[in-house]
Amino acid sequence: MQKKKIAVLFGGCSSEHEVSRVSAYSVIRNLPKEKYDIVRIGITRDGRWYLYNGPDDKIPGGEWERSEEKMPAFLCPDRSVGGIVANAPDGFRTVPVDCVFPVLHGRNGEDGTVQGLLELSGLPFVGCGTLASAVCMDKAITHSQLANAGIPSAKYLWFYSSKYTSEGAKKIKVKVNARLGYPVFVKPANSGSSVGISKVLREEELDAAVARAAAESDKILVEEAVAGQEVECAVLGNLDPKAAGAVGEIVASAEFYDYDDKYKSGKSKLNIPARLDEAVAAEIRSIAERAFRMLGCRGFARVDFFVRNGREILLNELNTIPGFTPISMYPKLWEASGVSYGELLDRLVRLAFDDGAKNFKK
Repeated sequence: MQKKKIAVLFGGCSSEHEVSRVSAYSVIRNLPKEKYDIVRIGITRDGRWYLYNGPDDKIPGGEWERSEEKMPAFLCPDRSVGGIVANAPDGFRTVPVDCVFPVLHGRNGEDGTVQGLLELSGLPFVGCGTLASAVCMDKAITHSQLANAGIPSAKYLWFYSSKYTSEGAKKIKVKVNARLGYPVFVKPANSGSSVGISKVLREEELDAAVARAAAESDKILVEEAVAGQEVECAVLGNLDPKAAGAVGEIVASAEFYDYDDKYKSGKSKLNIPARLDEAVAAEIRSIAERAFRMLGCRGFARVDFFVRNGREILLNELNTIPGFTPISMYPKLWEASGVSYGELLDRLVRLAFDDGAKNFKK
């Protein structure tokens, strides 16, 4: 059987640039080499795309950018091209690919932007399409859709940062007090991986928290601080998604599960399986699958929950390109459920080729 050529995209214009490199390195190393040839496409922080042909171990730390084994390249939206266009020393040349695996976390990678380009190109790709990616990235829209579907989530309100003027801030503070009370979490509505998030204990801290979130997004989300367990569920599939048998629990080492705790310090504790009654875990899996279908997700997503008092389940958010680093929960949950890392990646690529997954007809 002829091997398929898979283009792995990594890096990107995102606050999660570093973790994308680490995730991509793990993906590249674990994709079954007997089935797939890999094309490495690195994107710098300032948005320059390169076809990289150097050693894989230069990807996680960013050394690949200083390598001479790269050339400018871009993904062509023209469906007649079917791949990457590289600016080689002897002129432009096409590098055909069969499928794209975007390992791009956060904005400009997980929010529907790259997915739109991929849909224009007509190439199959791993993960959610444009609309589902955009909806899941915007936490305010996600909350609204969950409420419409009768899926419980934390109480919240949202506003544009431009409305947080001296007069507007007073009105917003009144609403926070009336609807949520303190403590609350202040978040950029459409950024990822806990970047720009603050836990606010009292009203006097709100201004600084809003400023921090506004540096990442012009849309601000304020949520009640739920006292309970943080648990995560891994979902895989297209029209008939299935959740991994194991549900995982995060025991954060910091005040909350922030970016450093997720990706840098490695100090948080992961309980697999989570410390939950099986009936509660089963309900979490069922809600995760339902939310995945309702929001139009395809391929994979990590669905995050709060569990209050061991029973009350609140859906927090869906991550449409979850981390694939050595300490990431998504692959760990599938491994605990009997699916190896390599088999998981193989399934994701096969789902990308499923005609029912996306409108990538050529």
